[in-house]
Amino acid sequence: MDTKTNHIFKISAIQMVSGMSVADNLDQAAGLIADAAADGASLLVLPEYFCLMGQKDSDKLAICESAGSGPIQEFLAEQARLHGVWLVGGTLPLRSPDANRIYNACLVYGPDGSVCARYDKIHLFSFQRGAESYDESLVIRPGDNRPQAVEMPFGRMGLSICYDLRFPELFRGLGELDLLVVPAAFTYTTGSVHWEVLLRARAIENQCYVLASAQGGKHQNGRRTWGHSMLIDPWGEVLGCLPEGPGFVSAGLDPARIADVRQALPALRHRVLVS
Repeated sequence: MDTKTNHIFKISAIQMVSGMSVADNLDQAAGLIADAAADGASLLVLPEYFCLMGQKDSDKLAICESAGSGPIQEFLAEQARLHGVWLVGGTLPLRSPDANRIYNACLVYGPDGSVCARYDKIHLFSFQRGAESYDESLVIRPGDNRPQAVEMPFGRMGLSICYDLRFPELFRGLGELDLLVVPAAFTYTTGSVHWEVLLRARAIENQCYVLASAQGGKHQNGRRTWGHSMLIDPWGEVLGCLPEGPGFVSAGLDPARIADVRQALPALRHRVLVS
């Protein structure tokens, strides 16, 4: 069913500097969700790993939950119900068939607190330069479910997670979208040179809004994330950006703006190489 409206829909990217205590992280998230909801946002997006930035990657195994139950999922459902908002729950660790690895899962909650979509990260980040090294595949299993688009009151919303941003074919495969959401924890090293240009490229080539919610600052475990949570419109213009520290960025998603851009430059209709 087509639920799209022509009304401006306020959306918000929540930025965090998550630490090693799940309870403290949930408290931080609750305060930011309340502030963004009070500011009028109807859709809120938390960052990747909002619930834990541990001392080591394997710490995620100790807090992983089964799908449909657990304190982190209960928290997200409660927050969506409490504020009557759509809530994209960043990512949290869910159990996989592999006892030594988890799914890095993004859950979308409706205003009634029910889960309406799930996407498990399929592209796993790996990077090494000097002493800086990451390999998500050591504790994360690539998702078995395909990326998907969710029908929302404003139109179609595509789900992605962090490193997915570097693979434009993922977004093309979702079809025409009104919004892409990107919960992320980009490193300071890669984010400082690639984050904004990749986000703006995805907005321009798909002629849709992009809402990116990031970890942003120096964490207890010593890691530094880039931050710069932002909202970008279909022409590639940055409507708001939070460079560093906890907070949120909000702005309106205007369906008329999407229609104007696509009418003026009908690039999506001009595609020739379509799989």
